[in-house]
Parts: sequence; C-alpha cells; structure tokens
Amino acid sequence: MKIAIGGDHAGFQYKEAITKMLVESGFEVQDFGPYNEASVDYPDFAHPVALSVESKESDLGILICGSGNGVAITANKHQGIRAALCWTVELGALARQHNNANVLCLPARFIDLKLATDIVGTFLSTPFEGGRHENRVNKISC
Repeated sequence: MKIAIGGDHAGFQYKEAITKMLVESGFEVQDFGPYNEASVDYPDFAHPVALSVESKESDLGILICGSGNGVAITANKHQGIRAALCWTVELGALARQHNNANVLCLPARFIDLKLATDIVGTFLSTPFEGGRHENRVNKISC
C-alpha cells in the first residue's frame, strides 16, 4: 500500500516519526514535505498529498499540522478527497468504516506521538463497511 504524507512545520516531527514507522511496517511512503521545521504554508503540502490520493497515485494520505484543521480544509477542496480530522483511535476507525475517508488529518499540537501512531495504525487497517454508508458517501461530492 502506498501512503502520501505531508504537513507543515508544526507537524514535521510527527511526520518524520510516522514515516519511519510506516516504512518499517512495509508501506511505501511518498513524503511531500516539509523537510525541516522552518515555517511553511500548509496548503503547499496538503494539495500535493490530496492530488496524489485523488489521482490514485497513492492509496491513502496522511496530513499533519498544528490543529489538523488547515490541512483538512485544504485537502477537502479536492473533489475526490474525504479528509477526516481525527484525535482518537475511535475517530480514526469510524472515519474509514463509515465515511470511507482517504486522508487522515492529525493535530500535532493536541495529541501525543504515541496516540498519533495508534490512530494511523487503526486508520490504515480499518476497511470501509459499505452497506448503508455507501449511499451516504456517494452523496458527499458536489
């Protein structure tokens, strides 16, 4: 499975740690940056991640910024993206099960790294349930 990952300066340390965890777990990871902690604009990194998922170059995406909101808002501007801001493992599971989310957004300033990696693991291993949720998901795009 190929994962696109990116964020901003506030999410840089988490992005690095999550990327390492994913590679060690056998995932192929495309890192869209940033590549250091210098202040950057999150849309410059969220758009390429979203485009990679939307074009099916990557299977799923992960975006990390301070609150998670900026990257989620940006990614959700893309027609084929369902980006979910998650701060608990349960939300990570439900985002996949019920919403078929294809981009996970994490708030680095509000959760610790252990919780972030647990959410990532759950998000990546949880399938979409389909069924009654399929019709709802199909109504999301404009």
